[in-house]
Amino acid sequence: MTPTTLDEVLLEYRAGLEAEISLLHRLERLDTSRHDATTHAGVIELAALADEREKVMASLVSIEHTLKPLRAQLVDARATLQGDETFQKVAALHQQAGDLVARLLATDSRSLQALKDAEHARRFAAESMEKGESTLAAYRRVVAPPLEGARIVNRKG
Repeated sequence: MTPTTLDEVLLEYRAGLEAEISLLHRLERLDTSRHDATTHAGVIELAALADEREKVMASLVSIEHTLKPLRAQLVDARATLQGDETFQKVAALHQQAGDLVARLLATDSRSLQALKDAEHARRFAAESMEKGESTLAAYRRVVAPPLEGARIVNRKG
């Protein structure tokens, strides 16, 4: 590969990394772990956030698909580029993007745990209500038994 071609690849890869970093920051602002999934409004808000995150992720995947062959070219020319200042800046951007991804994965892990906790709380509440209804029905049968005998007397009498 010629030096001019490598410079073009570096510039294109840098532009792609900058776009990815911008999208990663946007994804970071769409953090779902700070939202309450136990209320109806919270669930609706989480759904809207999930839709927006899906769009951002689709854009990231598209950019990453474009950057993959460029990254392969840069890896092949790494020995040639090692002392190049532009390459060092691109490597720093690559590291920054990696750090952002790691941070987002940790946040997503917390979000997933919060959603699991909310689902557990919802199930517990539903089970408690079902048990309460069963208990009330049993009390009704004991306190106010059906008046079957009285109906028979009333019909014959």
